[in-house]
Amino acid sequence: MNHPSPHTHTHTPTEVQSELLDLDAEVLAEHLASLVAWLPVSGGPRHLVDLGCGTGAGTFALLDRFPEAEVTAVDSSAAHLGRLREKAHAAGVADRVHVLAADLDAAEWPDLGTPELVWTSAALHHLADPEGALRRVRDLLAPGGLLAVVELAGFPRFLPADAPAEAPGLEERCHTTLDRRHAANLPHRHADWGTLLRSTGFTVEGERVFDIALGPGMRAPSDQDAVRRYASSSLRRIRDAVAAELAPRDLTALDALLAPDGPSALSRRNDLGVRTTRMAWTARRAL
Repeated sequence: MNHPSPHTHTHTPTEVQSELLDLDAEVLAEHLASLVAWLPVSGGPRHLVDLGCGTGAGTFALLDRFPEAEVTAVDSSAAHLGRLREKAHAAGVADRVHVLAADLDAAEWPDLGTPELVWTSAALHHLADPEGALRRVRDLLAPGGLLAVVELAGFPRFLPADAPAEAPGLEERCHTTLDRRHAANLPHRHADWGTLLRSTGFTVEGERVFDIALGPGMRAPSDQDAVRRYASSSLRRIRDAVAAELAPRDLTALDALLAPDGPSALSRRNDLGVRTTRMAWTARRAL
């Protein structure tokens, strides 16, 4: 019998996702800054678009790098956009952020102007028609403008391979189950984005793989408590997706990790890390 996690009744799916996006931005802020610094942009672009912006990780990284720019942040989630707006006010950059609710699979897009840079991170694989979206981006970019696409290899890993003691390898089994579900529901999750960019009228200028490894025996994270919260938020979301398919022993072990306290709780562990891979492409409209 599958028992509800002590966390699942206190968080809506949207709250869990918003928390996860914010924690990803917090824990991996240095990585994100390095990724934005890698973009081959000369001069000072003034009009930027963040497609599928979520709660604004990319938006704020772009604002930091390009201090004269304004960003139009586009997402289908009113909750994410509301959170982004709150963060922009708190950071004193509300006048440089314009939020826009839009479905990127819709027949028509809102007017996004003629941006010099379009950024889209972990968004294209959610679309039913990413090729159509790429063609629209191609058409709206300013002459010489840049498109930056960032995609994920999957959810980060946090636990050592032999953890937890009562169910070694639990995290990897959860990811295997989640990957199987994603293969059925997100067919573009592992698309060949370089090929898709070329087929939709872009010239790919750069391609890079960012392997991130923080934690014991690796580079130390800047905030261990944030890593614990990031691990909890990520594993809670994975639990919501795969609980019905887990063996009872694994589900019990996962719930012990997610419990507010207890000998196995994530809040008590000092061996957590963050291991993940991000891929990035930069492209311009083909001549």
